[in-house]
Amino acid sequence: MRPSAGLFVAGTDTAVGKTVLACAIAATLSARGRLVSVFKPVVTGLADGQDDPPDHERLRAAARSPQSPAGVAPYRFDPPLSPHLAAEEAGVIIAPHSLRAAARAAAAAGEVVVVEGVGGLMVPLTPDYLVRDLAVDLGLPVVVAARPGLGTISHTLMTVECARAAGLDVRAVVLTPWPGEPAQMHLSNRDTISRLAGLQVATLPELDTRRLALDPQPQLPVERWVARPPVRAAA
Repeated sequence: MRPSAGLFVAGTDTAVGKTVLACAIAATLSARGRLVSVFKPVVTGLADGQDDPPDHERLRAAARSPQSPAGVAPYRFDPPLSPHLAAEEAGVIIAPHSLRAAARAAAAAGEVVVVEGVGGLMVPLTPDYLVRDLAVDLGLPVVVAARPGLGTISHTLMTVECARAAGLDVRAVVLTPWPGEPAQMHLSNRDTISRLAGLQVATLPELDTRRLALDPQPQLPVERWVARPPVRAAA
């Protein structure tokens, strides 16, 4: 598919702030007058008892998008499992072509699309189709969400290398939730990742995604991250 203008928000793991970052990006772009659509291929863990709205609802609210829940997340499952296993237990077949079609429809709903991955880049969406494969098929620049604390250097650098090995254009890393008074470890992690990966490393504090539509994050340089990749000439 021809890439749209937008970003793919990847993560070093699960629960590393991908949704918060994707919501912050979407809200900031929307506040700047862009018509933003959002997409998350699979949402799991809907029945885990969390108080927060599910990821796809938070994305819709942050982007102020009129998309339907199914338009944002075409596959939604109750158990907190890897997408391929959640689908298997539900008796649902997730086909890569259906994910690409759903992503294409989501991108067409806006001027710029923000796509949030599921877990890390190597998480299987189907038994043989990974989150990284979807990112490659969409052709969007990538921003990596990562923890700021101990262990993040290795996890983040491996994620960046994994993305680059597949030809993905990694634009930045964002450490979140960034503490109000960062310790020397946090500052060192930020600077070390930036130096070794050759990337800008931004930070994002703990945020209430329910308020992002009213309080976007202007400090995020989203306009520098969002770009329409050039269309490659046929060989």
